[in-house]
Amino acid sequence: MEFKTVQVKKIVKLEGAPLIHLFLEGLDINHRAGQFVMLRPRGWEFDPLWPRPFSICNQDKDGLHIFLQVVGRGTRRLALLNKGDKIDCWGPIGNGFPIDRREKVLILCGGMGIAPFVSFCTQHQNPQNIRLIFGHRLDLRVYPWNLIPSLVDKFAFRQENEKDLKKFEKQIKQEIYNFKDIGKILVCGPRPFLKIVHKYAFEFKCADRVYLSLENRMACGVGACLGCVAKTVNGYVQTCIKGPVFKATELEEI
Repeated sequence: MEFKTVQVKKIVKLEGAPLIHLFLEGLDINHRAGQFVMLRPRGWEFDPLWPRPFSICNQDKDGLHIFLQVVGRGTRRLALLNKGDKIDCWGPIGNGFPIDRREKVLILCGGMGIAPFVSFCTQHQNPQNIRLIFGHRLDLRVYPWNLIPSLVDKFAFRQENEKDLKKFEKQIKQEIYNFKDIGKILVCGPRPFLKIVHKYAFEFKCADRVYLSLENRMACGVGACLGCVAKTVNGYVQTCIKGPVFKATELEEI
């Protein structure tokens, strides 16, 4: 893990959606897909006090790419950043997703859960071995969908009402069933989405090959504050240093 002060190279605010593409320069890190960084702009002083965690979406010619949603006080402040602004950044943090270029893999992601899989798919040496299912509510064009390599077998499902949610759960159930004897299943998304996958992973007896990334709230990012604990079969552990990726069999509760 590195601690550096970086600066905003580019910030792209999407019209009509509370989503932002943030590109940072000054931190060239080797990371595994699923790891994250903690960000705290210099201008925050003591309010907000704590940094905010964000999945690494990708790292390319424009720098470290963070895809974030404006949902609270911290992200609203981040949305006010301009090119050249300074940010304290530390990472990469966490364990990330396992990658085996020889093995077929199923990716299930919902909403902002697509972010770490941009990196996963672009790093993968055999993207044709990947099947990616993405559930979303906003227009597909506001997500980094176009950054997923064309060789990936990908399918997007938009949820616009309650019936769509049930249809998407049915789709997820079928995908897990079809893939249960083939390879690993990697998952990231909101808590209700993770609970659905966790349930079917055990129902189809493939939980030992299902990996879920938890989106727990965090404060310090180094395991000291105990603000991000997850309940596992071996007790409570810090998501930031023991996760954020866990096998389904490790989690007692989501």
